[in-house]
Amino acid sequence: MSKLLPRIGRRRALTGAAAGVVTLGLLLWWLLPLGEEPPSGSITVSTGTPSGVYQDYGKRLRTALAKDMPQLKVRLLTSDGSQENVTRVARGQADFTIAAADAVETYEVNGGQGADRLRGVARLYDDYVQLVVARDSGIHSVADLRGKRVAIGPPESGVRLIADRVLRVAGIDADKDITPEADGIGSAPKRLRDGAIDAFFWSGGVPTDGVRQLAGSFPIRFVPIGPDLVARLHREGDASRYYRATNMPESAYPTVQNGAAVPTMAVSNLLITRADIDPRLTEWVTRTVIKSRDGIGAHVHSAQLVDLRTAIYTDPLQLHEGARRYYRSVKP
Repeated sequence: MSKLLPRIGRRRALTGAAAGVVTLGLLLWWLLPLGEEPPSGSITVSTGTPSGVYQDYGKRLRTALAKDMPQLKVRLLTSDGSQENVTRVARGQADFTIAAADAVETYEVNGGQGADRLRGVARLYDDYVQLVVARDSGIHSVADLRGKRVAIGPPESGVRLIADRVLRVAGIDADKDITPEADGIGSAPKRLRDGAIDAFFWSGGVPTDGVRQLAGSFPIRFVPIGPDLVARLHREGDASRYYRATNMPESAYPTVQNGAAVPTMAVSNLLITRADIDPRLTEWVTRTVIKSRDGIGAHVHSAQLVDLRTAIYTDPLQLHEGARRYYRSVKP
């Protein structure tokens, strides 16, 4: 058959085939380094509460890591949230974790043990602050929380950090002007439904299962956190600079929002590690985080926002050497 083709046709066919092989090779190299033995051993990843996005994301990331690195054992630790997560990694009790940027900055500003060893791997997605009350509640602003029973999160959680700051700029002392409760997303929804608390703060990716499940069995409403409060936070400086005024998308909880966005604030989440973690391992982990976005995002909506173009911005942390190697290798 080849004798019937003009010589130029055969040449073009061979050139096209070679180009296809090169393209396929580059694609495979981007996904998994050809000829390189995957890292092995074991790592510990600190996640979050069982009803939160950190835990869900962590479980699905572990599955993705197992596909790329079959000999790597990944142990997950539940936690109260960002503050505990940062502490664990800084002190060597975990190797990787997810934490909000404000919690990372706060740990550094306060001179936390091992803060200088913290490094960034990837910027992931934003947490939205969600202030939840019963639909028929008389609470319509943060100022209305005065004198109420309010769940502000466990002491080592990221939501506690945020709730304390939001209340403060609203002129409310969390120790004197409200009855503070340490419930997180695991227990606060039930306590609101049972009438044991009047409101709860939550900071997480949307939708968060704990809030969505509550909305399916109990009428709730979100209290707006307006840009004026965020502006007051910014004037405090330090970690408050990581908060941005935004709107919780109307699609986050359709049955609650009825097509309306909710004014609130957001803060970015980072995947972090320590400087002493093996660069080759960190490079592989970074690659898996980026390429598993769509797979994880099909189940964890927030993960759809992981983006190669923004993942490198892990302020206030400098990138880990392994993560830097990965981003350099895929730079256009």
